[in-house]
Amino acid sequence: MEHYIKPPVNYRRRKYAALLSMAAPAILITLAFAYFPMSGLILAFKNYRFDRGVFGSAWNGLENFRYLFQSGTGWLITRNTVLYNLLNLLTSQALAILIALFINELHNMFFRKVTQSVIFLPYFISWVIVGTFVYNIFNYESGALNTLLKSLNMDPVNVYAKPGVWPWIICFFNAWKWAGYNSVIYIAAITGIDPEPYEAAEIDGATIVQRIRYITMPGILPTIITMLLLQVGRILRGDFEMFYQIVGNNGQLFNATDVIDTYVFRSLLQNSNLGMTAAASLYQSVLCFAIIMIVNAVVKHIDADYALF
Repeated sequence: MEHYIKPPVNYRRRKYAALLSMAAPAILITLAFAYFPMSGLILAFKNYRFDRGVFGSAWNGLENFRYLFQSGTGWLITRNTVLYNLLNLLTSQALAILIALFINELHNMFFRKVTQSVIFLPYFISWVIVGTFVYNIFNYESGALNTLLKSLNMDPVNVYAKPGVWPWIICFFNAWKWAGYNSVIYIAAITGIDPEPYEAAEIDGATIVQRIRYITMPGILPTIITMLLLQVGRILRGDFEMFYQIVGNNGQLFNATDVIDTYVFRSLLQNSNLGMTAAASLYQSVLCFAIIMIVNAVVKHIDADYALF
């Protein structure tokens, strides 16, 4: 039996030269913007001084991490980030699935396309505009909410002084903006389901609810699990633009709305402590990696076909 002889390296380079040249720009961009900046992670373990630079500053071990958590800030922003992301994940994904199921059951194609376009529209609205909407709704002096209350001879409400309501406000606008976009993925998954089971179920007299429960939901279950896994990997990465544009620099709301991303940004603006902000970012990245590995391992143990890798 003849043994396979691997072609020389130079031969393979010449053979795939065109493919390598096309991949080179993407590789260089990835190295420049994703891998080379990782050298800055050493800031998390240094007492950074601008006059000495990144590599010339003195090492201080885990002092930046110790200060982050001894002040109580680390646990607060970690808790807020996890809870907000879990709440946003559940509401936005659940709403997206409901929208996809609703649109799939529409038989009037014109109404179906118009509905899908209207629901998808909020995705294209920037968080800057959404923040303006929120301010004009809840502003104490001239907001739409208090204007309505005054017209009904009721006392105005200072929503910006009530931290407890803001998790629900943020969750509502997050779901409003992302549900339409996420629903497109589920609509595509539903479209890929074999139509024969639907026809057989309809002949047997199955109701819409039964068809959704026994055919549609099992058919899109792999897509749902994949989407959840991808979102869980970002569970410690708050949507900085959303929080910053909706809440702004309102100190009364920091304990209820501050997440890791907004804390790092504000720390850089206020005290320029690059060591502590780098420690917070590194802590965030490591936990994100650990969570996605754990969740993927659990899913793989239950059913390997649904795991990401």
